[in-house]
Amino acid sequence: MNHFLGKMLHLCDPTLPIGGFSHSNGLETYVQLGIVKDETTAAAFVKSMVENNLLYNDASFVKLAFEAAQQHDVEELIVLDHECSALKAPVEIKEASKKLGNRLFKIFDRQASSDLIDAYQLEIKNKGADGQYAIVYGIYAHLFQIPLYEAIYSFCYSATVNLITNAVKMVPLGQLSGQDLLFQMEEILIKTTEKVISLDRELVGICNIGFDIRCMQHEKLYSRLYMS
Repeated sequence: MNHFLGKMLHLCDPTLPIGGFSHSNGLETYVQLGIVKDETTAAAFVKSMVENNLLYNDASFVKLAFEAAQQHDVEELIVLDHECSALKAPVEIKEASKKLGNRLFKIFDRQASSDLIDAYQLEIKNKGADGQYAIVYGIYAHLFQIPLYEAIYSFCYSATVNLITNAVKMVPLGQLSGQDLLFQMEEILIKTTEKVISLDRELVGICNIGFDIRCMQHEKLYSRLYMS
């Protein structure tokens, strides 16, 4: 019996009231520049975000935070938090991740208590850590006894749903086109999850210059529907 299933679905629910809907992760810039403009280019954007960005960054930090939580290693979690934050060059993306992480705490702090969480939150309160979303997600995945593979897959799935939802709104795409794309992403999500699990630690944090530039440009767009 998958006793973790309910908690996993709750944790990765794209409709969680943490503000994820208000962030496009640079997609708004791509749309305004005419780079993402139809089903084909929207699919290319989503696939690239998962395969080239999530893989080496947030998804890998979920894995590393999960493993640190298994060892009850608060110091390692803080180091990972610093690294995750430093790798987010665009200010909007860094701030978005902090907000998502701290709002995730507010939801699940009421449901799960842990000395590990208390110590990490104290560090955040004392400005010694940011509470990056991927780190918080990895901690709760461990506390909820979600297996590592499912924890990473669910994180990538949730991020993918948000990307597709935003593409449907902004490009715009038809609702069925968005569902087609989500269905097509299944194999990519499986392969990405497997790659995260076996990824060389030295490859974590590979930069995605193009994405970073578009996210930075978002700060200066004439009109904006999203916060990032």
